Amino acid sequence: MSRKHRAPVREVLPDPVYNDIVVTKFINGIMKDGKKSVAEKIFYGAMDLIEKKANEEGIKIFKKAMSNVKPSVEVKSRRIGGATYQVPIEVRSVRKQSLAIRWLRDNATSRSGKTMMEKLADELVDAANSRGGSIKKKEDVYKMAEANKAFAHLKW
Repeated sequence: MSRKHRAPVREVLPDPVYNDIVVTKFINGIMKDGKKSVAEKIFYGAMDLIEKKANEEGIKIFKKAMSNVKPSVEVKSRRIGGATYQVPIEVRSVRKQSLAIRWLRDNATSRSGKTMMEKLADELVDAANSRGGSIKKKEDVYKMAEANKAFAHLKW
């Protein structure tokens, strides 16, 4: 990682179906080995499955799931005088989004059986209803921050 300056932020074009930048970032997060068309099929297929199951717009469920999973606090390791402390810090909005995308993808992938489309659809519906692996991950991060709240004065 360069110490001289921050990496430039790359602009992402909105996706063709929903015309949304967050959807494009999510598709890029799902993508493996540069196979974007496969990732798009998985995402849009999951949206269709959500619409069939929940009788609600898929994009609304996706937005609700993203907002439910985004963390506002996390812990960061700080080394002070030979000891390492887990210091709770607020999360920047860009990192909130990337953490939510990562947690949704990882928990959908780790679900058992079925196709990735079905697993992703189920994970998004669960996250929108405030349950599932992604929400559990967020709650674990919050518990960690709450437990280490005594070290909050050590943040820079």
